[in-house]
Amino acid sequence: MMSRSIYPYQAPDVSALARLLKRELDNREDKPGHVELLNILSKAAGYRNYQHFRASQKAEARMLSPAMAPEAVDYTQVDRATRCFDEADVLLYWPSRRSIQILCLWKLWSLLPSAEEMSEKQVNAFLKAHNGFGDHALLRRELCDARLLSRTRNGSRYFRIEKHPPPEALVLIRSQKAEGMTGEPAHDAAHE
Repeated sequence: MMSRSIYPYQAPDVSALARLLKRELDNREDKPGHVELLNILSKAAGYRNYQHFRASQKAEARMLSPAMAPEAVDYTQVDRATRCFDEADVLLYWPSRRSIQILCLWKLWSLLPSAEEMSEKQVNAFLKAHNGFGDHALLRRELCDARLLSRTRNGSRYFRIEKHPPPEALVLIRSQKAEGMTGEPAHDAAHE
């Protein structure tokens, strides 16, 4: 007997999910099979197909596994990302390196309200307040592409996707919060 893996499923908008399911099922003369249903549900949650969904879930489960040894943190990357922000958590410029861009997106993600639905206008206002280079639309697209922010199909409602940040992002998020609380840089013995 083969063991079955269980993957949590979350769709950002149950109404959009229902519409997609109805549309997919109405276009068929026969009943979809198990794998076809898995693909439909995965697409509704923003994945290419079920394999993409499963791979993402496995990667996230590895990140959350308590048995996993602590990962090494690349403090050079954290330092580069930290220099992109001012003391008020405003992203001063869009870095050229993709790895630093991703860390900056995680920082912005950490500032977004969790478990709260936002309108596009609210997301734009937030991103305008947290970017110093004048391209909030770029940041909104990048957050969605990085699967840190989800939106309804028509783009009218946005939701922060709850995830566990990678090690470098956690250090960046925590160090900036500590700096903001005391006015002094956070002391990190591992970085010295």
